[in-house]
Amino acid sequence: MTPRIGAYFVEWLSAPDDRTLGVVNFSIFPHLNAFPTNTLADAERWAADIGIPAYAIDEQTAIKVVNGTVEVVSEGNWKQFIP
Repeated sequence: MTPRIGAYFVEWLSAPDDRTLGVVNFSIFPHLNAFPTNTLADAERWAADIGIPAYAIDEQTAIKVVNGTVEVVSEGNWKQFIP
C-alpha cells in the first residue's frame, strides 16, 4: 500500500528496488517490538533512509486513511517519522 518499504524489508532477490504500490503517501515499519530486529532503534534507522513520512506500529496499532486524512488507532506503541 505504501510507496516504499525501504531496503530493510526487501527480501526478493529479483526486486529492482524498494518501490511498492503507493496507494498512500507514507511508509510503515510493522511489528514494532515484536522481534529482536524490530525495535524502535531499528525503526529510526529505517525511517532515516526512507525519505518520506512513515510510521512504526506494533500489533495493537492500525492506520486509518479516509479521503487523505490519516488517523492512527492504537492501544499499543507507535511513532510517526517526518523527514
